[in-house]
Amino acid sequence: MAPKTERIQFLRNARQLRRVRSFYAAAVPLWAVSALWTGWQAPGSRQMWVSVLLLAVFTVLLVTAILAERRLTVSATGRPAHHAARHKLPGTSRHAHA
Repeated sequence: MAPKTERIQFLRNARQLRRVRSFYAAAVPLWAVSALWTGWQAPGSRQMWVSVLLLAVFTVLLVTAILAERRLTVSATGRPAHHAARHKLPGTSRHAHA
């Protein structure tokens, strides 16, 4: 059984990862609109390329957060809920019959 502090730390990590993911998910459309707007107003300008760069950065961060959250939930559900009793094969006893 995992220590209580390990479970609390796991829940904190999962909650923080969800918050970060939602922040990145909000930033991606914002920078997409910004890149489109500056591309429309001044195509090829420095502001447009900065917006495109920030869009790419936040997209990569969003994908990384999604993959990390998926990996975190898979490892949590991969553990057994309880320990099962050992199965003994019939005819395999430790003691010799008298």
